[in-house]
Amino acid sequence: MNWSTKSRSTEIADNVFAIEAEAILSLSKKLGESFEKAVQMMFACQGRIIVTGMGKAGIIGHKLATTLSSTGTPAYFVHPEEALHGDLGMIAKDDLVIAISNSGETEEVVRVVTLLNTVRKIGASILALTGNIKSTIARNSDLTLDISVEKEACPMNLVPTASSAAALAMGDALAMALLDKKGLSLEEYAYYHPGGAIGRKVLKIKHVMRQKKAFPVVPCGTKIIDALHKVTQAHAGIVSIVNEEGVLIGVFTDGDLRRAIEKDQQAVQKEIDTFMTRNPVTASPETLVAEALRLVKEKDIGALVVTDKNGKPVGMVDERDLLGLA
Repeated sequence: MNWSTKSRSTEIADNVFAIEAEAILSLSKKLGESFEKAVQMMFACQGRIIVTGMGKAGIIGHKLATTLSSTGTPAYFVHPEEALHGDLGMIAKDDLVIAISNSGETEEVVRVVTLLNTVRKIGASILALTGNIKSTIARNSDLTLDISVEKEACPMNLVPTASSAAALAMGDALAMALLDKKGLSLEEYAYYHPGGAIGRKVLKIKHVMRQKKAFPVVPCGTKIIDALHKVTQAHAGIVSIVNEEGVLIGVFTDGDLRRAIEKDQQAVQKEIDTFMTRNPVTASPETLVAEALRLVKEKDIGALVVTDKNGKPVGMVDERDLLGLA
């Protein structure tokens, strides 16, 4: 194939990109006071944010609800049809309903309008995202945001493409403006993303470390057999040993136990100090999970003890904990 000449498919793709990009950029001209009010409505909401919509708008609504939830705003999607058959009980007077519809006048939207009328009786507020600010949905809402587009990216100007992109972008804009208004910190964001790539980037050890009963600590001079009881109760593979000031001086692991018994069959009745690993690898509570996982693999160890600025152990993470977030 000669790539120096664009194929028909490539030309169509370029056209789609251009039309959808223009549709999104045109939203900037439609923000103004209505957008500010919309963000304030969401910020002031004392309940939850419920997003609804039919068809493609419903898919966009699902995405908006999950974006809001992931950034600390309780939100969920309610399908208009399901709402009219019992799910209205999920909506309360302190909630804010966001209704998404491009035309605001399709046959299916009758269900959405019926839903909005009932929502109004419940007492919840209604924010509409629609491509027709004079539509029935717009008239039945407390506030409307214009997400209209000049044309779809479809050659027939029928398939929801540019309009879907605009709705998606407006939803993201609302979510990010709300995030900023709430002042969500990276640490707070981490709580909603404990797993996967995001978790590794933002989670710190203090968010996931084992503490208290799940984190065995014994004073120096403790017999190994007594330390093992604590390890068993904590379902851990490591115990921290501290001096009289509570400062970490060593750790005792499953590997240390095997090596101790190989040297001395009566080792379990002796003090743990003799067989512990001194100067163990440690991390601070502020260490990122990704860095902790790197340390565990690089040092070929099964666990990391977490110490405070004074060297006192405050928790631990083992390789299984870290890999569970990978």
